Amino acid sequence: MSKITISKAFLILLATVGICRAGECTKDVCLQSREKVQACPVEQILKQLKKETKELNSYHGRIEHLSRQPELFDSKTLRKGDLYYEKSNGKSKLRINFETLKQDDEKEQKYREEYIFDGIWLTQIDYQIKQANRYQLAEPNEPVDAFDLAAKNFPIIGFARIEDLNKDFEIKLFEEKENEPSQFIRLHLKVKPDSAYKDDYTSFEFWIDKKLNLPAQIVAVTTEEDISQVKLLKPQVNKKLKEGVFDFKIPKGFAVSQKTQINSRGKQGD
Repeated sequence: MSKITISKAFLILLATVGICRAGECTKDVCLQSREKVQACPVEQILKQLKKETKELNSYHGRIEHLSRQPELFDSKTLRKGDLYYEKSNGKSKLRINFETLKQDDEKEQKYREEYIFDGIWLTQIDYQIKQANRYQLAEPNEPVDAFDLAAKNFPIIGFARIEDLNKDFEIKLFEEKENEPSQFIRLHLKVKPDSAYKDDYTSFEFWIDKKLNLPAQIVAVTTEEDISQVKLLKPQVNKKLKEGVFDFKIPKGFAVSQKTQINSRGKQGD
């Protein structure tokens, strides 16, 4: 991968879907109207998302993850696939299956890579190099929700406390052009000099679809000026997932490595 580590990229993927829990049930006109939203202050939008947050039982959608390195000849890597999430009996599971890869101007090619998180272990299986990496991100008797894990390291709109967001970021609402209302609410978060995120990121953009009340994309810019953009397409919320979608086996002959990434604060490392 690029200089964006596996952990950071995985958290960005989680954070994008995590907005669903805040946005999919919101009823306020600020988030539903396709009209201009300048009349809705940032504080009001954040409060509405926070107020209407509820548990997400299941999610399935197409995912596109674009990684850019402007400092390295503006290198681009685009991966496409499917994302699944399910929560039941207080436990959650998440799976991302990447199917294709496109680098720069080359043709799109088949590319199989999978991420599976069961509340304790994150398993990455790379079928190109026949390698499986397993990261223990929580104690065996203390499994964590996938989005709760992300929230410890990434500002998820609708979950983070408004006062914490204001402490860490300068938050602005993108203005819409006159007579050209957008279908999205776009929030720009600039990392403050004393922010808890200052060592990893410089800014974020969150795009929320006003009609669907679902996340459309998130753009994160790292301190190394790498850009990670995640788009979610064709979302299906709280619908039954296919049987066995979270089951997996590491193929015979694959090299396997295991690491524990839990520090004293319960925050996984890169």
